[in-house]
Amino acid sequence: MKKIGLLVLAALAGVPGLAQDKLSLAGTWEVAFDKGDDAGVHRWQNRSFPHRMQLPGTTDEARLGDSLTLKPALNRESLYQLARRHRYVGTAWYRCIVTIPAGWQGRQIILSLERVLWQSRVFVDGHEASGQEESLTTPHRYDLTRWLSPGQHTLLIRINNTRQYDISYQNLAHAYTDGTQTIWNGAIGSLTLTAHDPVWISHVRADPSLAARQVKAQVQLHNGSGQPVSGKMQLVARLNGTDLPVSEQVVRLDTGRHHLTFTYDLGPAARPWDEFSPNVYQLTTVFVADDGKSRSRYQTSFGLRQLSTENSLLHINGRRLFLRGTLECAIFPLTGHPPTDRAGWQTVFMTARQYGLNHLRFHSWCPPEAAFDVADSLGFYLQVELPMWSLQVGQDPKADRFIRSEATRISREYGNHPSFCFWSMGNELEGNFDFLSQLVNELKQNDARRLYTTTTYSFQPPHGSWPEAADDYFITQQTRLGWVRGQGIFNSQSPAFTDDYSASLKGLPVPLVTHEVGQYAMFPNMAEIDKYTGVLAPVNLMAIRDDLARKQLLPLADAYLKASGRLAAILYKEELERILRTREASGIQLLDLHDFPGQGTADIGLLDAFWASKGILTPETFRQFCSPVVPLLRFPKATYTNQETFRATAELANFGAGPLVGITPEWILRDDEGRQLAGGRLPRKTVAVGNGHELGPIEVRLSGVKTARRLTLTLSLPGTPYRNSWSIWVYPATLPAEPADVLVTQSLSEAGQALRAGRKVLFNPDYTALKGVTGKFVPVFWSPVHFPDQAATMGLLCDPKHPAFRAFPTDFHTDWQWWDLCTKSTSLVLPDNRLTPLVRQIDNFANNRQLASLFEANVAGGQLMVCSFDISHDLASRPVARQLRHSLLTYMSSSAFAPSVALEPGQLASLMRTEAVPALDKSGR
Repeated sequence: MKKIGLLVLAALAGVPGLAQDKLSLAGTWEVAFDKGDDAGVHRWQNRSFPHRMQLPGTTDEARLGDSLTLKPALNRESLYQLARRHRYVGTAWYRCIVTIPAGWQGRQIILSLERVLWQSRVFVDGHEASGQEESLTTPHRYDLTRWLSPGQHTLLIRINNTRQYDISYQNLAHAYTDGTQTIWNGAIGSLTLTAHDPVWISHVRADPSLAARQVKAQVQLHNGSGQPVSGKMQLVARLNGTDLPVSEQVVRLDTGRHHLTFTYDLGPAARPWDEFSPNVYQLTTVFVADDGKSRSRYQTSFGLRQLSTENSLLHINGRRLFLRGTLECAIFPLTGHPPTDRAGWQTVFMTARQYGLNHLRFHSWCPPEAAFDVADSLGFYLQVELPMWSLQVGQDPKADRFIRSEATRISREYGNHPSFCFWSMGNELEGNFDFLSQLVNELKQNDARRLYTTTTYSFQPPHGSWPEAADDYFITQQTRLGWVRGQGIFNSQSPAFTDDYSASLKGLPVPLVTHEVGQYAMFPNMAEIDKYTGVLAPVNLMAIRDDLARKQLLPLADAYLKASGRLAAILYKEELERILRTREASGIQLLDLHDFPGQGTADIGLLDAFWASKGILTPETFRQFCSPVVPLLRFPKATYTNQETFRATAELANFGAGPLVGITPEWILRDDEGRQLAGGRLPRKTVAVGNGHELGPIEVRLSGVKTARRLTLTLSLPGTPYRNSWSIWVYPATLPAEPADVLVTQSLSEAGQALRAGRKVLFNPDYTALKGVTGKFVPVFWSPVHFPDQAATMGLLCDPKHPAFRAFPTDFHTDWQWWDLCTKSTSLVLPDNRLTPLVRQIDNFANNRQLASLFEANVAGGQLMVCSFDISHDLASRPVARQLRHSLLTYMSSSAFAPSVALEPGQLASLMRTEAVPALDKSGR
């Protein structure tokens, strides 16, 4: 058996002789799996254990459990999520020999397991210690004083990671799921025995008051000496390495547990905590007994901050607060569990900061201590959630008791952290809202240091559309008055950049934060496969890669990723700007800045599951529309003719540390060659904290634009890093006559006759009659596997340098000027890859079909261009369609039009009758 040695940690500097020693239990442990017979501790105490592994650690990391047998295939099982290379869910026994030093005689000895899923029991030399612990989010602690005398002992820990209570729909809550983190067995984080003197401090709760510049310390002490004890309680706060004056009081303690309250004055110069000045105080509480037999210290951190909701808007320390957030769903693919060290969380928070965020929502879970520590130091505002994603809340008394207890544990364990600002009872909850409201009110009464909400949205009407009476703030995707995220409207409403959500927030009694904004699916990154060197295997990505290879489409995978990603980035930009234009809004929670590898391979992030860039958008570009200060523009549409005037109103959202004094905004309008077409300065002004601040009008006559062009308007604040840019497209109002040598028709028979006569034909069939894939502007929502019943494409891919687009400015991906064409189209399903489409729709990864919206071919002696965008109707009011038609005809009339692939007339007719291939059904078939 493994023998564990002694590690003594340093005591508080300046307080000599504090006897508070720790024994690390990190090392190699013996392991045995209990297959269900649970024959009793005596059997497990003495029997041979077949395995060895490291604790802290998991059975997955030790390569124990059932080995992966799933093979890559384009079905629901393979595509649904990352696969565990080794999986064990059940009871496991962990055993080691521990040596207790002689100096621990008469000390109080506490075992701490920082994080366990779900249930643990502890035995010393065959004796069970103080019942079982169960928590998904807080340490399991055991008092082993009775059993651990100096010398050697057998320590046996029984861990059961099977589901104990029904707290989650289909085990989707991220505290307990194989969808993101794994349902691991083992123990992670700190694994220690701690020896305390007979009188010791077990906990200190810090309740700071910014107004009073004080902190109230509620100290819990244990007197296990067997007799009354007198001594001194000392409190000292430290900030940035400097100690404040010591506060000292004389106390007398009878035997047993005590709760004492002390008020510590921080002084008039006390510094507040927020994202711009994350001042974290360290509060050290020391008890020294008069007889010298007991000395104990306890250190915790806190920050001076005041959250409030004046005028239904979030405020911190009296200043407007706007949350720019994303989700953290326990996505750590190498380990299958969250990090418990600061370094692991530094990666998460520093990357989020690089992209302009100030907020993380922990979706249906609570992170370990290290996450709070890092968030405290960086000034991040965290929303923690109970481990609950249930459709039956309040209907199972056992589950309800567990949730109440878990809430109490979370408040005690992490409640002092200033970053713990917001608390939701869970994700998209349904069931008994009286239970949720009562739970919120109980938590508020016990702990007023943060703001609460009953649920992070709900699909149970009417609860998701208006706040509950108990809510301090409200998270939703639509109120009873309308949508508050573009995902619901971007495909049905033509692009307009004047809009905001003020009408949907009218009369809202509490601050609003928008729910899971985005969820725009991107094509998976095949280059990411090699990153998965840990406990999870990317069977889903391998299945997609193999299918692309079979269909000879693998060389397009990176282009698919970049094109679909750029479309998603364009949509995320408008999502953020639209909510920033809404004066009544208090924040946004994106889903997501990084990929979500579960629930159908939801690759919806600009970053991958490792928080690394996919090469889609730089942090600097993202910060243009996601930072404390964001220049904004309101303008009515994306496309114009050169007979129109571009008009816009410049605005500023200022959620910085204070007013911007004496700024003079500048704007410049350039074409793609960098030539300046117009520009100017707006009036000098001072802008207060908040949004909806008008900077002034911008007006440009477009008559000087003679050919079709994309123009970019940049609005900046000189002398600051703040700038933002928008594209518009300008087309000639009049075009030359169409060339006589090209026939334009919507009739297949007329096209066939002309082709047999050796003519050039632009065939533009009625898209509403085609049997292909219905055109959309927005890409797949979330995942085509998790939600199979949806239009199934992921944006356009084209070659902007192709001569067919010489008179039609475009990038290689979808942008706003394509909206009219995309929503009036049907993509054709090509049977193979002999044809190279000029414009292809990127199919979703569950099908990987060759989809074409524009292609050319030689047919029956003639030359054919097929366009399944509508470029035949209402052209007087549709300048984009008119311009694409002109560009195609100009190309077809030139010598550059020379298709290289031949089609038989029957093949062309067959393409026009192509049936859409169905996506995966809900059973995965």
